[in-house]
Amino acid sequence: MTFAKDERAGLCELLSEVGPDAPTLCGDWTTHDLAAHLWIRETDPVGAPGILAKPLAGLTERRMAEAKSRWSYAELVERVGNGPARFSVFSFPGVDEPANTTEFFIHHEDVRRAGDHPAGPRDLGDEVEDWMWRRLKLLGRAFFRRAPVGVVLERTPLAGSGDGDSDGEPETIRAQNGTRIVTVVGKPSELVIFANGRTGVADVKLVGEQDAIDALLTTDLSV
Repeated sequence: MTFAKDERAGLCELLSEVGPDAPTLCGDWTTHDLAAHLWIRETDPVGAPGILAKPLAGLTERRMAEAKSRWSYAELVERVGNGPARFSVFSFPGVDEPANTTEFFIHHEDVRRAGDHPAGPRDLGDEVEDWMWRRLKLLGRAFFRRAPVGVVLERTPLAGSGDGDSDGEPETIRAQNGTRIVTVVGKPSELVIFANGRTGVADVKLVGEQDAIDALLTTDLSV
């Protein structure tokens, strides 16, 4: 599957189109900040650890600021589009798909769905949706580890595939245990968007008691 490469190219094209000051769904980041983040993540071994390690977040922010001052926005976008440097772990064979598919998809949507006129969901095709579902099976519990209620992910059937599995039941993933259950229903790609903290823009249906839904929606699901 080449979806990670396609999303990298599509995101960079969109970044070039909207310019450095466009909003994103990444807090108060502009598209310039997002481009710097993507470059740091793949290329800067000093700044990258702070993306996941909160105590080092200040260092990452400084490295992002340095990258923005060192190169123009257009140069940063071009560097991201060219892919990781040869010494980067992201350049190793077999790393691109598991490490970058979700990353570039989510950030592509962070730009597409931001602003006053957000774009809607895309038709990504069965292969991509199947990949996203497998990803949710692997990481669902990690995504929803902070959820104060039980979470079940329910996949809407693909076009022409029937109503669910071989028994006619919808495909589900138990992502978090709890006495109060919220079922999140949608295409796998939209469930991935929801699971990555973009709960306000994901095209999903939430089923459950309203207080449980409210508790889930107020939980910080960002990685």
